[in-house]
Amino acid sequence: MTLTHDAPARPATGKPPAQQASLIVQGADATGIVAAVTSVLGGHGANIVSLDQYSDNPQGGAFFQRTVFGLDTLQAAMPALRAELDKRLVEGFGLSYTLRDMSVPKRVAIFASKSDHCLLDLLWRHRQGQLPVTVAMVISNHPDVAEEVRGFGIPFFHVPCQGPDKSAAEAEHLRLLRGNVDFVVLARYMQILSGDFIEDVGVPFINIHHSFLPAFIGAGPYAKAKERGVKLVGATAHYVTEDLDEGPIIEQDVVRVTHAQTAADLSRRGADVERAVLSRAVLWHAEDRVIRDGNHTIVFACRRTVLRHAEPPGAGTKRSCRAPSL
Repeated sequence: MTLTHDAPARPATGKPPAQQASLIVQGADATGIVAAVTSVLGGHGANIVSLDQYSDNPQGGAFFQRTVFGLDTLQAAMPALRAELDKRLVEGFGLSYTLRDMSVPKRVAIFASKSDHCLLDLLWRHRQGQLPVTVAMVISNHPDVAEEVRGFGIPFFHVPCQGPDKSAAEAEHLRLLRGNVDFVVLARYMQILSGDFIEDVGVPFINIHHSFLPAFIGAGPYAKAKERGVKLVGATAHYVTEDLDEGPIIEQDVVRVTHAQTAADLSRRGADVERAVLSRAVLWHAEDRVIRDGNHTIVFACRRTVLRHAEPPGAGTKRSCRAPSL
């Protein structure tokens, strides 16, 4: 069962309201969890703005909850809130939780290669205030997009990565990233990252794969899709793990194609889907709407507006996006 309680939607500005925090709770389901959360927040004078919860089995299954609340004295109250949440949730129910001040945007680094459509779409959306993040840097193994990135006022770093030995490149990546970012987005970055590097960076990585996974894993998925004669092509945004293209899926979408379209046509259609899927995944991660549970994700409702995948940035009708009940 999924419960969703949201305040009326407001226009997306990309700037989280001051003095608001997100509280993510997960663990074994039990009677009284929601009451405990609301009791703690209410006891500190907090106003709950939205609350989403999901249990995969009310009889001892897994429980997940996202609460956004406002509190005028939020920063000063954080230590006391954490202490009481530790007592009520961790000690009382054996749950885990994260509490984050939403007025401080998450810092993201974007990795890209020569294909720039996902990278430039993210930078455009960020400039328009659609993504509540701080873009700390863009890193690429090619210099091609340097001037366009700098035109957005974002630091650009060219780190060559050639041949099977990527240790030097990963060492430079680690130097740039460590302590400076909260997550990393691979916006069509066409290099495989080692498991040791992902672990050393110590933050989530989000990848956009130009295929509706698990179909057509690896390189050249549109050519494979054309050869297979598919009627739909899609894209998948997922968290990165050591296993190539097998991390927890955040978002997917598809577009219909026909026998008359070439592999290049499929690639062009797919690029539109890739931009939309990746931007939604980044938005939802930035707003703490995605909870990882093993190789699965729970994605709570998103009432912000995002562009349809068939439209270029700045054109067409918008729609509100909401993840289906799980």
